[in-house]
Amino acid sequence: MTDFITGLPKAELHLHIEGSLEPELMFALAKRNNVAVPFASVEEVRAAYSFSRLQDFLDIYYAGADVLRTEHDFRDLALAYFDRAAADGVVHAEIMFDPQTHTARGIPFAVVIEGLLAGMSEAEAKHGLTSKLIMSFLRHLDEDDAFATLEAAKPWLDRIDAVGLDSSELGHPPEKFARVFAAARALGLKLVAHAGEEGPPDYVYQALDLLGIDRLDHGNRSLEDPVLTARLARIGMTLTVCPLSNLKLCIVDDMADHPIDRMLREGLRATINSDDPAYFGGYIADNYRAAAAARGLDRGDLALLARNSFLGSFLPDEVVAGHLAKLDAYVEQAA
Repeated sequence: MTDFITGLPKAELHLHIEGSLEPELMFALAKRNNVAVPFASVEEVRAAYSFSRLQDFLDIYYAGADVLRTEHDFRDLALAYFDRAAADGVVHAEIMFDPQTHTARGIPFAVVIEGLLAGMSEAEAKHGLTSKLIMSFLRHLDEDDAFATLEAAKPWLDRIDAVGLDSSELGHPPEKFARVFAAARALGLKLVAHAGEEGPPDYVYQALDLLGIDRLDHGNRSLEDPVLTARLARIGMTLTVCPLSNLKLCIVDDMADHPIDRMLREGLRATINSDDPAYFGGYIADNYRAAAAARGLDRGDLALLARNSFLGSFLPDEVVAGHLAKLDAYVEQAA
């Protein structure tokens, strides 16, 4: 099953590029930029990756991001992720970035996005791996800050495909950003949002009805509401589920309790993704393997998850059709 999962053509739809900053690269960039980090070794960093809730993770996440200073840094960060993703069978990735994390430190928006775009271009040349960029707003900041970020992004809107909403969920409902999401939609951008991870099903309703999202990030707690679950299935809403993240942040107590197979049984367009893999203990193939082992997923289930990843992407229909044909051929050959 391990080889089947690795070779399975797949898309990754929920990946925070800052969350792919491995300790080794963190130390290398800290040295290159003469930035002090609050850890003495790679081992000490990994030992600190013990979280009981989302906020504990975010505190160390923002500290780690401080080593990212130049276009070269952001290019190296992106390319390191794409190298790992390609080795895991990812052929398309839609990566999120948090510009406010960096502009608040005095790093110009241009430095962040130009570095990421360079890494994306190199990854396509090196691996044939295509990618799209999602600009996420930090929900613990206010609406004015989000509007300022949207304004700063305007020179690059032809290279940004969507906006998203991430960071501390509890106490920061989607309704807080309804106007900025409407403005982003008017600019032609797709819309995604984290909802129903730590937040209640009501946050998912808000993401649907007030933000008008095209894709739901996480969404686990939607299952608490049968009417909401049926609605998500009926409209074909893609859920970008992150099993190892759910385990690390105690959304589930044990992988054996993860609802990924129930999501499929309920007719939800669930996908598997890695979220912040450097912090949560695994890239996308690790997440597939962990879910398969804990929930008894068979090759048909895994192929369905991969199929959903292409159907839920923001790729043109003809490109999706090509990926699905290659996926079907792979599954048939592996049978």
